[in-house]
Amino acid sequence: MEEGNVIRPSPLRPVGGSLKSPSSGRSSPRGSPSFRRLNSGRTPRRESRTGGIVSQCFRSNRIVLWLLLITLWAYAGFYFQSKWAHGDNKEDLFSGGYGGESSGGNSEPQLNKRRDLIANVDSGAVELQSDTNQSSSKNMDVVLMKNESGVSLNKNTSSKKKSKRSGRGSRKKSRGKPKVVTEDVESEVDIQEEEIPKQNTTYGFLVGPFGSVEDKILEWSPEKRSGTCDRKGAFARLVWSRKFVLIFHEMSMTGAPLAMLELATEFLSCGATISVIVLNKKGGLMPELARRKIKVLEDKTDLSFKTAMKADLIIAGSAVCSSWIEQYLSRTVLGSTQIMWWIMENRREYFNRSKLVLNRVKKLIFLSESQSKQWLAWCEEENIHLNSEPALVPLSVNDELAFVAGIPCSLNTPSFTTENMLEKRQALRSTVRKEMGLTDDDMLVISLSSINPGKGQLLLLESARLMIEQQLQMNTSDSKDSILIDHDYYSRALLQNRKTDGGSSEGSTFDGGTKYISSPRIFTNKVGSKSNKVPYVKALLTYLSTHSNLSKSVLWTPATTRVASLYAAADVYAMNSQGLGETFGRVTIEAMAFGLPVLGTDSGGTREIVEHNVTGLLHPLGRPGAKVLARNLEFLLQNPSARQEMGKRGREKVQNLYLKKHMFQKFGEVLYKCMRIK
Repeated sequence: MEEGNVIRPSPLRPVGGSLKSPSSGRSSPRGSPSFRRLNSGRTPRRESRTGGIVSQCFRSNRIVLWLLLITLWAYAGFYFQSKWAHGDNKEDLFSGGYGGESSGGNSEPQLNKRRDLIANVDSGAVELQSDTNQSSSKNMDVVLMKNESGVSLNKNTSSKKKSKRSGRGSRKKSRGKPKVVTEDVESEVDIQEEEIPKQNTTYGFLVGPFGSVEDKILEWSPEKRSGTCDRKGAFARLVWSRKFVLIFHEMSMTGAPLAMLELATEFLSCGATISVIVLNKKGGLMPELARRKIKVLEDKTDLSFKTAMKADLIIAGSAVCSSWIEQYLSRTVLGSTQIMWWIMENRREYFNRSKLVLNRVKKLIFLSESQSKQWLAWCEEENIHLNSEPALVPLSVNDELAFVAGIPCSLNTPSFTTENMLEKRQALRSTVRKEMGLTDDDMLVISLSSINPGKGQLLLLESARLMIEQQLQMNTSDSKDSILIDHDYYSRALLQNRKTDGGSSEGSTFDGGTKYISSPRIFTNKVGSKSNKVPYVKALLTYLSTHSNLSKSVLWTPATTRVASLYAAADVYAMNSQGLGETFGRVTIEAMAFGLPVLGTDSGGTREIVEHNVTGLLHPLGRPGAKVLARNLEFLLQNPSARQEMGKRGREKVQNLYLKKHMFQKFGEVLYKCMRIK
């Protein structure tokens, strides 16, 4: 019976009489081990531990919470800043100064078969390849053998280190090798072309370039500049953090490549990411791209297509880019909404090359009203309906030339005010003219462009000869000039070989003295340039050799982009483009910025820029225009006050219409419409 009354200890209570029950009145001192044991149970212990963990986590993770809040705040700030910078809003609250509705348009599905890019990048190279002789074909075989051996060597050395996956990648790359070999072969064939003579004895009096003279007198060099972007302006806010791909059709020192070079520089200085695709790397601008830290893609096919697909906008800078555009559109569905095409040519052959893709791009941009009307007329003839109305964005005088000309621009500082630059420009003029052997009574006429029939240099020389012979009372008839009749360079048939927009390269100079009232001296900054036509250059030399009075006053200068010294030394500018005239003629407004009156053909963009009897004098096209040009030259020679008045008005027009801020305002409006997200 006693066993039934045995009291079993509770498993929740401690065994032993030395420990007190928690319900007893006495308790151990707070903080002692026994107190903690007495006042601890399973359920209460969990509750206290949970509360402690929460408070401890809150205290230990407080810094994490702060970091999270800071991250969210930074993300919100960047998000709204990006909205503000890009004008991405439907209420136009952050439009960056640009208004208007976005122009859209869906491209039609394309079913036409695409031509191969490499075969169409340079049609001239293909024709030249077919006409090469047997020795050039042997050279091509040698190039092919060298390339194949190089490829096999790379494969052998890399196969030991690469895995199967990398090996598959290398095999994919090797399948693209024939294209690279083709480019090498084309460049090898181009080398076989006849070169322009480069010796001083060939041209007579060779002067310049004057880059070092400019640096010494101006105490400033364009190479020192770090960008001229106005970071607070609307254009900078629009392009900031955007990705652009710019397509150059060539690297010669002519109008279109130079305009694209300055556009890339402006984008880069405004915080955009720039990638450049060059379809033909021959020319003198490749080192300039490297100096300005502009990224050039080595591949103009697969890599360029992948880079373009990731870009916000693709800007093609010539009608020659049509082959690349056609290939790109065949690889992507949304490609037509990315491409903005800045066409800088005004010849039918360029239209024929590009007409298949004109209605498949986002926007077309032209340089002048006459060019726009001409291309729209051609589109109407071919029944081509564009996605949107073309935009008009004339070129401008860059800040480097405006700075030297004494026009206010972004490069002015307290040490280089416009007044100081006008004084330095006068010193530069005196130094350069002294090196040329000119006096204050001489009239220097320059014409900067590539040397080809379309620029009308031969007709310009004829005008100078007519004036000289008239002043010397030589009654030599000009209608029997064998050089002009044999070559017929004033006819429109041979104008198919000319470059359209002049850059900063070639100049003609007329100096008038006591013995010769005026004589042409041609600054050929384009000697050796890709844009020059060798037969035409030789025709110029032959023409000069047959007219001794004319050749005594002709000057030549090598190719260069440093033309501020030539503008500063000149008195008159001649724009004698033939055919449809100059597309725009940025050299025309550059000369006007330096206060030079312009003698231009009454056609194309020159007619839109030059006001007859106000900022210059216009003359007809062809040989009839050569006689009028001769009279205009004589008039300006005999009337220095008229030269100064016309130059002053032309300078005022440039300041009101053709500075960099004017061009980028219009260009920014087009960009805003093309990039705006609906």
